[in-house]
Amino acid sequence: MEIKYIGTLFFALALLHTFCVSYFSKVSKKFPTGSGREAFFHLLAEVEVVFGFWAFLFLMTWLTITGPQPVIEYQQSLNMTEPLFIFCIMVLASCRPIIHITREIILFISKILSRIVPVNPQLTQFFVLLTVGPLLGSLITEPAAITIVALLLYRMIDREKIDQSLLYGILALLFVNISVGGALTHFAAPPILVVARTWGWNLSDVFLNLGEAALASVIMNALLFVIVMKKKIIQTLLPVHRENYPMPFWVTLTHLVFLAAIVATAHYPQVFFGIFLIFIGLTKVTKTYQDALKFKEAFLVGFFLAGLIVFGSFQRWWLEPIIQGLKETTLYVSAIGLTAITDNAALTYLGSQVPSLTESAKWALVSGALVGGGLTILANAPNPAGFSILSSKFPNSSLNAGKLLVAAIIPTLIAGICFYTLGKF
Repeated sequence: MEIKYIGTLFFALALLHTFCVSYFSKVSKKFPTGSGREAFFHLLAEVEVVFGFWAFLFLMTWLTITGPQPVIEYQQSLNMTEPLFIFCIMVLASCRPIIHITREIILFISKILSRIVPVNPQLTQFFVLLTVGPLLGSLITEPAAITIVALLLYRMIDREKIDQSLLYGILALLFVNISVGGALTHFAAPPILVVARTWGWNLSDVFLNLGEAALASVIMNALLFVIVMKKKIIQTLLPVHRENYPMPFWVTLTHLVFLAAIVATAHYPQVFFGIFLIFIGLTKVTKTYQDALKFKEAFLVGFFLAGLIVFGSFQRWWLEPIIQGLKETTLYVSAIGLTAITDNAALTYLGSQVPSLTESAKWALVSGALVGGGLTILANAPNPAGFSILSSKFPNSSLNAGKLLVAAIIPTLIAGICFYTLGKF
């Protein structure tokens, strides 16, 4: 059997595994705490571990069949810039000064909105957080935006009161809005970022072709969710409050400069990782104004994405013919569905390797990839970062992929209609 087929087989097993993490979590509890079997099944229940785990098994299988040289050469050919970037940006975006300034922005906008539309503060804050937060992703990148929004949501969610329908609804809304909210620029959303240089897209191209649809999707999804879940939001979500700790302006400004520097050098891993190491030094100097940095969460997300990248090129044999053989509207709908089982950046990257795509087909492919980015945890690169932060709010800290898929259908349909009617393809 050719290696590409073996790669697809292991990819399918990894995909199936993501739907079984809650089962492995239950199995782990049957064994004594600290035992080897309990640790093994607990590892299998960590959704961020899934693709890295199966990628490792695939590479070991390949090594057994062909020897080490082809495996080493393949690993050397992979571009791991995105996992490394997301690791750095997630650690930086989760630090206290960045969360502090974001909270102040959310509270300020919420206060202005409350004067215009006098409603419960939880409703206003939730709406602003799930609209302004994702749209900020177009400036600070989606991984940074989902980290900040998820950390603020974490403080709003009362685990003792919240029910699963609201919890999965919030997660689905977060994933969908983050996926489309980064579509105002050409450097923030992974599925746009990986093709912008190849196809010659600049800021004005992306904003004019996708911006209107992205804005409409984010606002309509958040507004509908607030209207439908009004009572549950008021009863179970805590309002965001200002925290009474000092945060000097120079500390916040310095952190924002580091954030901007890492975003600006996102294509150059040696540069942004060097900046990141200097940032780590800064946190030691300003430890009075810091919380513990989220290295573990960021590492798990990077591991997840690295696993996806290992599998990515082995899906070309079945994805490319599909992309080539579809007209624009069919390609758009198919891209939404394919994104659910293939990282949307991987999907658009494969599309960029197809030389015969028309300009309209390119926009259809990217639009579909953006719209489908909230259907599963692997559909959009930042999704694992959001779930890793909110995971402790879920039963057994595990994700039920089926419930997420069901919860994401309506916001995905709304985004799909917006991009179909307002997008340019």
